[in-house]
Amino acid sequence: MTRLSVLDLVPVRTGQSTADAVTASVQLARTADELGYTRYWVAEHHNMPAVAATNPPVLIAILASATGRIRIGSGGVMLPNHAPLVVAEQFALLEATYPGRIDLGIGRAPGSDRVTSHVLRGGHARLRHDGRDDQVESFAEDLSTLTLMMQPEGVHLSLAGHTYGLTATPAARTTPQLWLLGSSMYSADLAASQGLPYVFAHHFGGGQTLAALERYRSRYQPSTLSPEPVTIAVVNAAVATTQAEAERLTLPQRRSMWRLRTGQPLTAQDNVEEAESASWSAADRAAAEDLARGWFVGTPSSVAGGITALAEQFGTDEVMISPIAGAYRDTPLDAAPARVETLRLLAE
Repeated sequence: MTRLSVLDLVPVRTGQSTADAVTASVQLARTADELGYTRYWVAEHHNMPAVAATNPPVLIAILASATGRIRIGSGGVMLPNHAPLVVAEQFALLEATYPGRIDLGIGRAPGSDRVTSHVLRGGHARLRHDGRDDQVESFAEDLSTLTLMMQPEGVHLSLAGHTYGLTATPAARTTPQLWLLGSSMYSADLAASQGLPYVFAHHFGGGQTLAALERYRSRYQPSTLSPEPVTIAVVNAAVATTQAEAERLTLPQRRSMWRLRTGQPLTAQDNVEEAESASWSAADRAAAEDLARGWFVGTPSSVAGGITALAEQFGTDEVMISPIAGAYRDTPLDAAPARVETLRLLAE
């Protein structure tokens, strides 16, 4: 069977508080742990009313403390927003506390709008004359630095004729597993050149998945971190006992994606009834349907079969599920039973 993992954005729906959303995600992580999923990752997004995953290291600590077996990690930490040493210190400490269970997935997208990115980086974000972001441009170098800092021996800096030792934590015994996230040929080349396991965001970069994974494998440079190329594909999924019910449960996510892609004001995610009663033009509905193309939505057998076929097509070692099923109006605010059911039905 294809190994399955979970990606969680910690969604916030109508009426929920941040505490409710986090509680629901803790329940989801416990479910994934009990059902034998390989890993559970949380993403980094900022200033979004429908997403509570603003700080992966904090969430990872919460989730790791609430589970016992499953690997917990980031999908991912957006490195341009942070100093490499800060990330290394955070994840070295998490790994020391939960040895053998921590993953550090790294990405280079901002995870926010430009104003929020500017504030997040202490007002130091700089756009060059060609519109590029200097901190994103230095991503490959920062990734190499972070990789070295994650090692128990740390790094050595030469300053004013003296060698200065720098370690992320004083007495590491193990290190987090480092992954590179991406949705382009750039990330495939970088993961290959640095000898890192690679996670491809098939759920929004699907047109390039096969080409990127083949390029990664063909150019892979073995490293001490990963002697062989290792790949994961990320997909959106909603599973229910009937196709109609699964389709209905995706309506809130379709609305959220449509708002994001068309520049509409962002709000907390609709519940199913709100999404059903919303006034949509035929063009808007068609656009939302197009955004959902490639999602895995349906019954347990159809979705499991589709995921298995995808893993075989792309030759991935693992598939990571982003459970996108929404909630009904009367669903308890601190629970996400349709997301839990997606994981349960897929694990049967």
